[in-house]
Amino acid sequence: MVTLKDVAKKANVSKMTVSRVINHPDLVTDELKELVHNVMKELGYKPNTVARALAQNRTMVVKVLILEEMDSTEPYFMHLINGIAKGLDQYHYALQLVTENTYDLGRCDGFIISGMTREDYEWVKEIKEPLIVFGENDINLPFVDSDNEHGVENMTLYALEKEYDHYIYVGIDVPELFAVNREKGFEAAMATRPEKGHEIYKVKNSSTAAEAMVDDIEYPKNTCFICATDRIAVGVQRAILKKGNIPEDYGVTGFDGVFLDRIASPKMTTMKQEVEQMGQACVELLMKRIDGKKLKKTANYFDAHLVKRETLRP
Repeated sequence: MVTLKDVAKKANVSKMTVSRVINHPDLVTDELKELVHNVMKELGYKPNTVARALAQNRTMVVKVLILEEMDSTEPYFMHLINGIAKGLDQYHYALQLVTENTYDLGRCDGFIISGMTREDYEWVKEIKEPLIVFGENDINLPFVDSDNEHGVENMTLYALEKEYDHYIYVGIDVPELFAVNREKGFEAAMATRPEKGHEIYKVKNSSTAAEAMVDDIEYPKNTCFICATDRIAVGVQRAILKKGNIPEDYGVTGFDGVFLDRIASPKMTTMKQEVEQMGQACVELLMKRIDGKKLKKTANYFDAHLVKRETLRP
């Protein structure tokens, strides 16, 4: 039977170092983690998770609570879950996916919560276990999210370089902070070019709703649509193509960059969110909270990155 000592000898490190990699990977370098994990895999060593849980009075389970409907056509949440799973694996934790109706069945060491709305604030604050929220909030719960405001601002500034005459923002018709901040980003960018006309519309986060809205409004040629999500942008594209060409007559941009941007026709210029990396960051922060450590900051933002494709002029 392979022991901790065997792993340490093969990796040419101390038993204490191997133990630290297993129990406190946040305290060691990525290179050292990779070395030790490779040796563990080579030797077939598996840490005794049950013994560790008993020794530390832990369950070795993290619950991932999804509070919104997961769209089967867009793998956004699969990227998130994959990132969380990779992060938890480094700490030898199990992932349990739960809903609002099942989140309190069985014990766990902490929660990662996604899709929280203002209606959820009160009951989520009553959860006793350590938690991290995926998605910005204004009630001082620690969170990880894209920098939504600057993401849309940067996209709009880039679109302004293409010199369309008119700019329309199509936002999401919800009062949540991420949606509000994306709209703020559009307004901030448009303030740099006051000579450009602009309008704001809001719809359900649905390509069908977006298409219907654009079908119903009047807009001149040489208009660029800045969309709050790729899903909205897909519907906007469908409506525009009934009237003219993209990007010659009209421009369109999205936000998310996880799937729909690549299958849209023409392929969509968008802001890509680093969803998998944010999932891993949720784990790192949660483990600090489980260990009783104080987080340096409540808000943890990731930059969204511009992906240039075919829906804006060259």
